[in-house]
Amino acid sequence: MGGRGTFASGNHVGYTYETVGMIEGVKVLQGLNGNSKGLPAEAHSSSAYIQLHPDGNFKMYREYDKEHYLVKEIAYHPEPSLTGNHKPVLHVHEYKRDNFSERKPRLLTKYEYEKYKKYFKGVN
Repeated sequence: MGGRGTFASGNHVGYTYETVGMIEGVKVLQGLNGNSKGLPAEAHSSSAYIQLHPDGNFKMYREYDKEHYLVKEIAYHPEPSLTGNHKPVLHVHEYKRDNFSERKPRLLTKYEYEKYKKYFKGVN
């Protein structure tokens, strides 16, 4: 995947991820050649992708709009601004197309947890 908006604007670039599985119909991606970077900022064809930690447990879920832009990320890692500690916590970052860097984290709502929990493999 290229930079933000590259695929969505019609500028195709080489793939840097491979599909290594599926969870509930969502592709699980991994960086090519063992690259463990995060998930793409835009989607080629799917409306969502999942990334797992090397141990197979949930790391991140990203959701994209119909124009391939990232709109929501659910992650499981430390977020001290939410918890006051360095323990992993499920949380959400919402993305705006016109301000990609503004994505203050927040905890999942009960509704969001129920909707997405099927993807949270290995998270208690």
